[in-house]
Amino acid sequence: MTTMQQHTERPIQNVNRAADRFRENVGRVIVGKADVIDLCFVALLCEAHVLLEDVPGIGKTTLAKALAKSIDGSFHRIQCTPDLLPSDVTGIHYFNQKLGEFEYRPGPILANLVLVDEINRATPRTQSCFLECMQERQVTVDMETVQLPRPFMLIATQNPVELEGTFALPEAQLDRFLLRVKMGYPSSEEENGMLERFRTSDPMDTIEPVLGREELTILQHACKAVHVEASVRDYITGMCRTTRTDTRFRLGASPRASLALQQASQALAAMRGRDFVLPDDVKALAAPVLAHRVLLETSVSVHGASDSAVIEQLMNTIPVPVD
Repeated sequence: MTTMQQHTERPIQNVNRAADRFRENVGRVIVGKADVIDLCFVALLCEAHVLLEDVPGIGKTTLAKALAKSIDGSFHRIQCTPDLLPSDVTGIHYFNQKLGEFEYRPGPILANLVLVDEINRATPRTQSCFLECMQERQVTVDMETVQLPRPFMLIATQNPVELEGTFALPEAQLDRFLLRVKMGYPSSEEENGMLERFRTSDPMDTIEPVLGREELTILQHACKAVHVEASVRDYITGMCRTTRTDTRFRLGASPRASLALQQASQALAAMRGRDFVLPDDVKALAAPVLAHRVLLETSVSVHGASDSAVIEQLMNTIPVPVD
């Protein structure tokens, strides 16, 4: 192997090793669910945001805390309630009597990793303040723009079955989440293992950071260098464009979805030790990346079809590049 080959492969190997460390560290708290942990690490590598959606008691908040403790960065939690105001998130300007001038008091959104718990309990007015944070990585308070620390990632949780006192997320906000992840109930073996692991102590107390902010930034740049061949790009755009013409969809995936699917596929390929994207990477991420960005026709949804299931069916109709 030449020196140049070693130099180009080392960043990908670093991503692969970091993924193993991260998976093992979070797995000390979350029993099983390696695929869910990998999806969250994909979002970290993309410096993007994750929506954890599932019924209560599955471990959404626990997973988010384990992710945060695995990164050597600042962490804040925002508990959403109907009386939460945008200023409670972004911060305020207050008058400092000692200095005789107004000063900015940062809100909890100014952190490397922010957990927004039960995001659908916040009112639409408060939910809208997350749009600028998620897309531009900045907040505007009283005509002053403040940059968020980098890297920045938002993890939001919501309970899809509880409707009283909740406000559905608008499509513009859903489109800003790279992935929607559903954990699902554990298997019998996983649940027994969880009982044993938490019997005498909380393993969350023993988690230490395994990734620094500078290292994470380097890994993120390495993922952007992963090659996406033209036929794979056609596969990605073909999948997204089909959602816009398929009669089962009332709203198809946006161009931002195409970019998200390519970026996530690059990160997943790097995690698997490759410097190029395969169609299998795209297929593995299609439902988590696209399902929350589309709207099904009423005639389809009333028959019990889920957006993820329809995306899975759609993938079977799109030719897979073989070159």
